[in-house]
Amino acid sequence: MFSSIGWGEIVVLLAAGLIILGPERLPGAVSWTMQSIRKVRDYATGASGQLRDEMGADFDQFREPIQQINELRQMSPKSVVTKHLLGGDSSSVDDLGRTVRETLDVQRLSKPSRPEPQAPAAPPPAPSLEKPSVTKRSHDYTDWDAT
Repeated sequence: MFSSIGWGEIVVLLAAGLIILGPERLPGAVSWTMQSIRKVRDYATGASGQLRDEMGADFDQFREPIQQINELRQMSPKSVVTKHLLGGDSSSVDDLGRTVRETLDVQRLSKPSRPEPQAPAAPPPAPSLEKPSVTKRSHDYTDWDAT
């Protein structure tokens, strides 16, 4: 019933109770709360027992679909595969999972450590939009025309 309440919450509730009720009334309040919880639990158990007695076999017919729904809620992909495809034997799936984990561990250990990040290389110079300059050639062809 209180499986979701942790020790931290209990300490907070006790501290709040101590502050609000004071040290004189806190033990009485705790005992009253515990008695009330027991009574509620006894009433619920008694009501389900009385319902089971009155309905007889019909109660089990109503209870069976609820149990099936609870089983479906607890199903995981692994349990579905093992139940329907492997007949409930999960050893092969467990072996496969263990092998995959070992392979991943080996690969992770065999990878070299990350190299130091290098500064990015300087980008090549951008092409100029200006017209290239005309340079004088070493051979002057005008001399040939004169002859």
